[in-house]
Amino acid sequence: MQFRTFGQTGRQVSALGFGCMRLPTVGGDAASIDETLATEMLRYAIDRGVNYVDTAYAYHGGSSERFVGRALRDGYRQKVNLATKMPVWLAESADDFDRLLDEQLQKLQTDHLDFYLLHALNHRSWPKVRDLGVLPWAERAMADGRFGHLGFSFHDGLDAFKLIVDDYDAWAFCQIQYNYVDTDIQAGSEGLRYAADKGLAVVVMEPIRGGRLAVLPEPVMDTLNRLQPLRSPAALALRWVWNHPQVSTALSGMSTMQHVVENLATADESRVDILSEDDLAVYEKARETYRAQCPIPCTECRYCLPCANGVFIHANLGLYNLATLHGQLEEARRRYGGFVRPGDDISAGACIQCAECEERCPQQIPISEWMPRVHALLGVDRPAKS
Repeated sequence: MQFRTFGQTGRQVSALGFGCMRLPTVGGDAASIDETLATEMLRYAIDRGVNYVDTAYAYHGGSSERFVGRALRDGYRQKVNLATKMPVWLAESADDFDRLLDEQLQKLQTDHLDFYLLHALNHRSWPKVRDLGVLPWAERAMADGRFGHLGFSFHDGLDAFKLIVDDYDAWAFCQIQYNYVDTDIQAGSEGLRYAADKGLAVVVMEPIRGGRLAVLPEPVMDTLNRLQPLRSPAALALRWVWNHPQVSTALSGMSTMQHVVENLATADESRVDILSEDDLAVYEKARETYRAQCPIPCTECRYCLPCANGVFIHANLGLYNLATLHGQLEEARRRYGGFVRPGDDISAGACIQCAECEERCPQQIPISEWMPRVHALLGVDRPAKS
């Protein structure tokens, strides 16, 4: 395992971090984690050098933190840097900060966190919690030992990112979405450099774009096959992220043991500046090809859920991409047919265009505009709800 300096904290963290948002589940229920398999995966990774574990209050319908607390028993808690995130959207008063943190510590079965993040800050949520006094509160919580370092995760535009970074001189780290496709989306490459230049450690989420860069359309893969030696699409995506000296660790939301084994192997050989100028030109071409073919930039993070009308939003968008990006129209239509059920319609046709989900979407997708288009393509002979 390769290790990197975590900003100005003095910590050395593994290049690969274990993200606990896409753990294996049972019965198709995101809140029902397959704890036997997930524990095996997490401990396998820790035993082989992974020392950064990331979770959040909302992951897996609130089950992720509890799972992590149980999985880190038997001495594993002492082997890792543990990070979780405050659900800032649930904070309505300053008293909520203590309540939420103490609840998370209890779920995680620990008396302290190594890293604590304000979750999914943007231009609306940051002023709210800042004005509620989250920064002096955080300094008191660090002083009493409940967590070691304060950071934030981010889903918004570059201007909002810079504002948040500049609003507090003592940020230790930030967490941003970054991969070879999303170089100018959200914080992007400029935000990565901006935070690192300010001394912040940078944790990268979605390095494989929610798994989308692990299964590529043929034209994109044909482009990446110019790289030597040849590697899997997921490995190529991770190598690109780890090529950047500003990246402290890259989180992967692994859902199978095979993911863990393959990502560990890729991390073992990760290096800064390992890619040549010719290599980077190939990635640039792959980015252009992918963007030209991918209509909806959904990573299936599920932040858009729950839908007030029961629509399974991310799955509908995913089927549209399957039909258009991967050319599997008939398969997408077959699966979509299972979404249209009497009394339990989770299809795009059930969308009532309320747009509540759009406020929660990290990718800022105009979901209410896409839903009729998804239904028109996939819902052959199935009228949309009025």
